[in-house]
Amino acid sequence: MLRLPFAIALIAATAPAAQAQVGVGPLPASAPAGLPIPKDRAFAGTLTLAVDATDTARGIVTVHETIPVQAAGDFVLLYPQWETASHAPTVPLASLTGLEVRIDGRRVEWRRDPVAVYAFHVPVPAGARSMTLGFTIIADRDTLHRDRIDLQWQRALLYPAGWFARDLPVSARLRFPAGMTPFTALDRIGTDPADLQFATTALDRLVDAPVYAAQTVRQIDLEPGDPQPVRLDLVARDSTKLAIGDRETAELRALLAQTRHVFGPAPFRHYDAIVVLDDTVGAGGIEHLEEGENNLPADYLLRPETQLNNRDLIAHELVHAWNGRFRQPADLWTPTFNDPAGGSLLWVYEGQTEYWGRVLAARSGMRSRQETLDKLALDAATVANRPGRLWKSLADTTNDAIYMAGHHVGWRDWQRREDYYPEGVLLWLDVDARLRELSGGKRSLDDFARRFFHAAQPDGVVSTYMFDDVCRGLDAIAHDDWRTFLTRHLDTHDDAEATAGLARAGWRLVYTPVPSETFLQNEAEGGGLDLGYSVGAVVDDDGSIDSVAWDSPAFRAGLAPGARILTVEGAPYSREALRLATARSTATIRLEISADGQRRALEIQYAGGLRYPRLERIAGRPDRLSGLLGSR
Repeated sequence: MLRLPFAIALIAATAPAAQAQVGVGPLPASAPAGLPIPKDRAFAGTLTLAVDATDTARGIVTVHETIPVQAAGDFVLLYPQWETASHAPTVPLASLTGLEVRIDGRRVEWRRDPVAVYAFHVPVPAGARSMTLGFTIIADRDTLHRDRIDLQWQRALLYPAGWFARDLPVSARLRFPAGMTPFTALDRIGTDPADLQFATTALDRLVDAPVYAAQTVRQIDLEPGDPQPVRLDLVARDSTKLAIGDRETAELRALLAQTRHVFGPAPFRHYDAIVVLDDTVGAGGIEHLEEGENNLPADYLLRPETQLNNRDLIAHELVHAWNGRFRQPADLWTPTFNDPAGGSLLWVYEGQTEYWGRVLAARSGMRSRQETLDKLALDAATVANRPGRLWKSLADTTNDAIYMAGHHVGWRDWQRREDYYPEGVLLWLDVDARLRELSGGKRSLDDFARRFFHAAQPDGVVSTYMFDDVCRGLDAIAHDDWRTFLTRHLDTHDDAEATAGLARAGWRLVYTPVPSETFLQNEAEGGGLDLGYSVGAVVDDDGSIDSVAWDSPAFRAGLAPGARILTVEGAPYSREALRLATARSTATIRLEISADGQRRALEIQYAGGLRYPRLERIAGRPDRLSGLLGSR
């Protein structure tokens, strides 16, 4: 019996190797015919779209649509698949139900494409004139509430294949519950307050202008009399959350002034900053050319001093009007909502926008200079503690939106997910510092932004760019080998290279035993005790492990997300007990944990004390950061 494994191995080694069987076995079935290729051509007639979102109790949206027939034969309808906000195919096709198609009043059978399942084939007889569609959308509870609706057009329509989205005119209307007030950038016609009719617009512009309607709202004109007005549209469950102080209003007006100072003429006719104040939806935003969706905590306006982590969200979405919606990366722009998009320049689209969010929040007074430095310290600490950079470059993270959308990432610092946001901040900080260095302080990223994102007129026409355009734009401000400079950031596997902009700006990342207020608020928003830069774990209040830093002391001890700490040094788990054990540890932190239904003892070998990120000046180096943050 002891010799059996050896015998098996010997037989395997002496047996003839399996041979490739070329030409033997089945062949693939013939591929079905492809879908019509989108062309930039005129469409005869107008699509009419009627959406009924009054059934908030059951979360059902009813849609009726009419499409002029263009020709007899196989007519293909598309349900939008890719969303601008996620840069990924995230529209849930399963929400589309009950599809019925009629041609000139007679019902016809449609057939789903066996490969492109977002496409529906409809046989159109000769002489047909009009196609009508009826279907329902099963909405999620985040978009259809008793007191609020969030109508995203790409989830409530079908459109003909074979045309660019900008060539398809749509006349849309929307019904919603009585008593709600709507907000949207779309031009309205008609007078019924609960049955909105919109002026005919191109499909791409329609999809770029969702509609919010709610019972508890407030609108503030931030630029009275301006030819390109900006409005603040507030939505809440509780009317007391809509109160806004004079200081916060002044800061928002300063934000607009500072943004225009950087980017110049606005690419929009008007702009609605829609702000939903609700603790149940989570902070985050979605960009559009003439409006921004901003989800913020319910007390964002009432207690702005507790919102340091969210103070640049409105700025971020506003900047996207220039960087993202007007100027777009060439591989991210697509002619329809079903053509795959590329994300190779998301470090510009999102990364530079995130950078400007930090800068403009400081320049407008929404964050103090120190609060901004502390926020940048969080960015720097995130970037400097990414072991996943060893195998995955910043350039490769630009693919994350496509293949990670909808998937849980348990080891964020090792798997890396959309790091072009925080790492983009550090990259563009380095670019700004380099421009200042080359020009003797006379030029900066402000000069690049004003030239690169300049909008001659608010006509809604998109201007695309590629990597070489970015390099040429920077070279026009200060001559350098920008391709090599940027590629070094994009391809590096070195943490020091990724954070090089700090040193060029005259600062460095350090760790102290006392957290900044910004860190504490970021920790509170995450809902746990953040010891990520010490033992390497974030722990929820009940002791559950939310995350573990890759190859950290906690990782090497065997901790993993999902486990639960039961005791710390023999005492029942509490945040304070773990924090104190980390602070006073000289070698070992003894824990008892529960994982996979079993209890076991565990020891973390750690003696570094508490560590929280801060920025510190480098003596003798020019300070190229402080001047960046001052108002213009």
